[in-house]
Amino acid sequence: MKGIQIQGVEKSFSKRKILQELDFTFEAHKIYGLLGRNGAGKSTLLNIITDRIFATSGQVIVDGEVAKNNDAALSKIYLSSEMNAYPASIRLEKIFKMTELFYGDFDYTLANNLAKQFDLDLQQKFGKLSTGYRNIFKFIVALGVPAEYIFLDEPTLGLDANHRDLLYQSLSTSYIERPRTFVIATHLIGEVASLLERVVVIDQGQVIINGDLEDVLEQSYLISGPEKEVSEYTKNLNVIGKERLGKISSYYVYGKLDDECFLPDVVTIEHLDLQQLFIHLTNPRKEQ
Repeated sequence: MKGIQIQGVEKSFSKRKILQELDFTFEAHKIYGLLGRNGAGKSTLLNIITDRIFATSGQVIVDGEVAKNNDAALSKIYLSSEMNAYPASIRLEKIFKMTELFYGDFDYTLANNLAKQFDLDLQQKFGKLSTGYRNIFKFIVALGVPAEYIFLDEPTLGLDANHRDLLYQSLSTSYIERPRTFVIATHLIGEVASLLERVVVIDQGQVIINGDLEDVLEQSYLISGPEKEVSEYTKNLNVIGKERLGKISSYYVYGKLDDECFLPDVVTIEHLDLQQLFIHLTNPRKEQ
């Protein structure tokens, strides 16, 4: 089976459980958003998938093979993260060659073209780069490797708006020209939403949403109107948040509506965007 299967994965540090029995699959040739608040366990999960740290229990299956200590399976995965794994004194063009030694068939043409678009001098030493340009460089390397599963952990950290836009365009173009699986872990949800096909939301170490973005948003609602009418209409629905401004109450709902429930004329319903949904799903202070 193609794809990366997360099977019963748990991770604890000392007595604190970071991930709790995760079971889902990153399907082949999809662009995923891996979303969660700081400390939700996103980076921990990515490090387990790439065998940088071990799960307390459970396993990761890559294209039907257990990934742990399996070089053939792990060679299909590339993780770009905040960790700086390169010596400060090494020149950028040399890193391309080092990467090819591990992964083979590095796309020098793509990497050199992207370096020009981002105004990145490949003769520079890695240690001389700013935070933003380090992440640009790591992103270029990620697009150049022949791996089938590319994980990008906060790829736009330190980038200005123009560079973030160029990064998103470059990723989209690369995906169209050579389909593979991209998993983007980010807090800039509004910016990345248009790229995504599927979304996985982790909250307090558990997956609370895993599905096609279109289907997820189709079940995400903002229901507004006078408090009494809104409260009555939503009493049997999955309310994930509430707000009030003057006489108008707004209830945030995730899940199917009750088609048989009467909708008063004074109550309005509209769909949420991904960022609104994420905020209210993961807000620890949400009113229920």
